[in-house]
Amino acid sequence: MRILNGDKVMIISGSFKGTVGDVIKVDPKKELVMVEGVNLQKKHMKPTQQNPEGGIIEKEGWIHVSNVQLYDAKTKQATRVGYKTDSKGNKVRFYKKSGQLVK
Repeated sequence: MRILNGDKVMIISGSFKGTVGDVIKVDPKKELVMVEGVNLQKKHMKPTQQNPEGGIIEKEGWIHVSNVQLYDAKTKQATRVGYKTDSKGNKVRFYKKSGQLVK
């Protein structure tokens, strides 16, 4: 998977199309990502010792990785990701549209 925790991504399809947010969690086996503030789902919680009031909370749901692309702040667009080796021989990611390195 080319998307990692902490990456800034844009949703490219679905009801949240065009939304930009940070990746919270990644599940590479199921090819799912969780983006902050996107696909909020309500969950009814019973009162517990940690949460004595209980109630309804909102939390992010999973999105398939094919529905997101990395967001390039320089071009302000979603872009594909490429890999290359830097001068030290390390594998690094870069944005295909601008050529800038990711982070």
